[in-house]
Amino acid sequence: MQYRKLGRTGLDVSVICLGTMTWGKQNTEAEGHEQMDYALDQGVNFWDTAEMYAIPPREDTYGKTEEIIGTWFAKNQAKREDVILASKIAGPGLGWVREKGYKIDRKNIVEAVEGSLKRLQSDYIDLYQLHWPNRGSYHFGQHWNYDPKYDAEAVEENFLEVLETLDEQVKAGKLRHVGLSNETAWGTMKYLTLAEKHGLPRMQSIQNEYSLLCRMFEPDLQEIAQSEDCGLLAWSPLASGMLSGKYLNDARPEGSRWTLIDDDKIHRNSDQANNAVRAYLDTAQRHGLDVCQMALAFVNQQPCVTSNIIGATTMEQLKTNIASIDVTLSDEVFNDIEHIYRDYPLPY
Repeated sequence: MQYRKLGRTGLDVSVICLGTMTWGKQNTEAEGHEQMDYALDQGVNFWDTAEMYAIPPREDTYGKTEEIIGTWFAKNQAKREDVILASKIAGPGLGWVREKGYKIDRKNIVEAVEGSLKRLQSDYIDLYQLHWPNRGSYHFGQHWNYDPKYDAEAVEENFLEVLETLDEQVKAGKLRHVGLSNETAWGTMKYLTLAEKHGLPRMQSIQNEYSLLCRMFEPDLQEIAQSEDCGLLAWSPLASGMLSGKYLNDARPEGSRWTLIDDDKIHRNSDQANNAVRAYLDTAQRHGLDVCQMALAFVNQQPCVTSNIIGATTMEQLKTNIASIDVTLSDEVFNDIEHIYRDYPLPY
């Protein structure tokens, strides 16, 4: 396994991060435990979850993933210090999380942290992230109509309240470090500036979507990640499994994630994206590569990436995805990828 510094924390996190969002929906508790055992044995010391999980988000599965991690911690108490665990507070919009109209603020951070710690059966969370901003996000297929309209002064006041509350939680020993998710360049820099100005916890990472099919992180956030030591934690590096090719020609393999979502809500399923997948499959075949490992290796090799969040519903998938750390793409492969990227820069 390879390791990189998490922001300016001094922590060494594995370049492969264990994503957990299928546990409690597509995976059972026993399967989740098996994945944790195997990942840790392979040197994957960085795990990511969220209060909202399992995915797709539903009221009946809210918190289930954290509960599964919690029962593993309860059985493996001596290994808690071996794991760098990241979780997240949900942004507004999910009616079952807390009271109607909730947002990320002092009251909800305190409630969310307590809830996560209880489910996780842990005294602390290593990295606590804001899942998406109160003002909305261009992720989750919303970038085509993203139209930010907000009072910047009021948003800044909220940011300061959030940082002050996170500082209280850090000083109480409940959180160790903090980070962002699905944030913009403006929001990221505003948080970093306020933290420095007021001596508050620094955002150590930003978890945004990034893959061969989604490179919106480039170039502005990429520059921030590298110059400000606020590295990318890349989510959906296989575009919810689309890059494997398993959804081509409207295929829906039994048990796959897309079978849990109505077709009209699958924003990735465009003609351009499917054509891009075909091109990447062809490139992988010509270079003798597994297409999923090629896609993950592409993310692993980006200098702006701190860790690459993989997910799997089977042990076979998990083993293949973790093994991508041993794949190094040649200049010829990168050249082929860049040609496809120019043809399909924003395919969904």
